[in-house]
Amino acid sequence: MNIKRTSALVIALCGTVLLGCGKKPEEAGKGPPPAIISVTQVESRNVQVVQTSVGVADSDTAPTIAAEVSGRVDRVMADTGEAVKAGQILAQLDARDIANALRIAESDVKRLEALIENQRKLTERNRQLAAQNFISPTRLDEIVSQEKALIEQLNGARANADNSRHNLEKTRIAAPVDGRVEARMISRGDFVTPGKAMFQISTEKNLRVRLPFPESVLNLIKTGQRVQLTTPTSPGKTIEGKISEIRSVIGSANRAFEAIVEVSNPGDWRPGASVNGAVVVAEHPGAAVVSEISVVQRPAGMVVYVVKDGKAAQRIVQVGERRDGVAEIVSGVTAGEVVAMDGAGFLTDNADVAIKDKSGTPGSGKK
Repeated sequence: MNIKRTSALVIALCGTVLLGCGKKPEEAGKGPPPAIISVTQVESRNVQVVQTSVGVADSDTAPTIAAEVSGRVDRVMADTGEAVKAGQILAQLDARDIANALRIAESDVKRLEALIENQRKLTERNRQLAAQNFISPTRLDEIVSQEKALIEQLNGARANADNSRHNLEKTRIAAPVDGRVEARMISRGDFVTPGKAMFQISTEKNLRVRLPFPESVLNLIKTGQRVQLTTPTSPGKTIEGKISEIRSVIGSANRAFEAIVEVSNPGDWRPGASVNGAVVVAEHPGAAVVSEISVVQRPAGMVVYVVKDGKAAQRIVQVGERRDGVAEIVSGVTAGEVVAMDGAGFLTDNADVAIKDKSGTPGSGKK
């Protein structure tokens, strides 16, 4: 009985060996499938070296409108946040007292003008009498002096009228520039005196951007350098300016500084908004660059995979600047070589690869 069982086991083992031996040679030696990747060519371009900062945009001019005459606020016609035009009336003071003073001054002017007209006639008659020796020269001098005195009084009355007229205009509080009301400091019924702040207006035509930097990069940031500016309030729009001023900002915890950039408002930037600034401190002409996803971290360091004849060869590279999804390659590859892009993170040295065409279908991998 044992002999029969042993014979059956041997027969089964032999069948298994024969089946294995019956595999086709190409199936027995078949390895893992090639990795499917996309590729890109190493390009040559000028690479800018930048220092970045997040700052804030301020209005280039922000005048404070103060009262120039005393009076009670009769009406307020503008509020915080409203856009205003130059000359637009923001508030009106009670002008009755000044208007009355103007009427009195204008009446005094008319009275003196009438007196002077009569005095001139009197002077002319007395000159004729003096020429005929009917009155003494001394008496004529007195009459001429009276005319001159009236003329001086008229000049003073006209000046008073002009002042009253000007003060009447000052009761109408107007915006000096186009802009936006940043702050309103008065309400209807308030009594204001000369110098009392009433409105703060910020202009949006020109902006002053303040970009803070640490002291460690002070030797890199200089006036005249180009700066690329963006803001979250206007995505997709970049404007360029130049550093016009460097200001020290020395505090108890640091010795930072600010780079000041003055630019024209492209139209929709708001004072007070945060601004991202990239200061171009140097430029590397003709640098080799690749897509940032082509650069992979490996135990040997940063590498890219150069693709040729269906193989991906690992190259250790030195990476320079990284910006906008592009990495500068200081050494390791040269312009014109083809490197793996999508799928690079899954490759090993000398791996078989298949390159996707534009439709996403794997190709031969030969380049």
